[in-house]
Amino acid sequence: MSDRATAPVPPRLQEWEQRTEVPLFVAGLVFLVGYAFRVLAPPDTGAVRDLALALVCATWLAFVVDYGVRFRLSGLGRRFVRAHWLDTVVLLLPLLRPLRLVQVYTAVQKRREQPRLSLYARVMSYASLTAVLLGVSAALAVYHQEHDAPGASIRTFGDSVWWACATLTTVGYGDAVPVTFGGRVVAVGLMACGLALLGAVTGAFSSWLVQVFRREDE
Repeated sequence: MSDRATAPVPPRLQEWEQRTEVPLFVAGLVFLVGYAFRVLAPPDTGAVRDLALALVCATWLAFVVDYGVRFRLSGLGRRFVRAHWLDTVVLLLPLLRPLRLVQVYTAVQKRREQPRLSLYARVMSYASLTAVLLGVSAALAVYHQEHDAPGASIRTFGDSVWWACATLTTVGYGDAVPVTFGGRVVAVGLMACGLALLGAVTGAFSSWLVQVFRREDE
């Protein structure tokens, strides 16, 4: 069990998280857009690619500052890295920022008296939005790694999007597969996330159906 689960969150850290989760989520979207322009823009559009690189660097610097502030306010010292492992992973791999959607929702919800959506709707909405953002991120990352690789079957961004959809849904047609080490690392991560998200949606939907049928029987 992590230190975060056993120890209370310091008030200053809690306040910082509530204030910064939504702006940092927006920064994550800006990072994704900048990375997309950097990857997809033609080589002769130097100014666009340079601006995209500046956006990527600026948003990543914001993530670094946020991580440093959380590290200091937590009072955990080196234990922070283990207790807040998701923060550490997202800092090293900013394209995984969509995985923090739960924290974003929690930060927003604390400002309201009661949830606007039921538990089942929240689970399915979170999983669906996360799947879309992760799919786009993975498609960009794999296209970046694969499109110039010898013997690659993923040559266009459309091929990469098709591969991401097949991987997320666990279909795996096999007509487009990564051949580079970086592409395969992304594929493994997307497979794991796809299985987890599919299980979450299936479980929430099944539980909702059971609840509906139970109410009808009563």
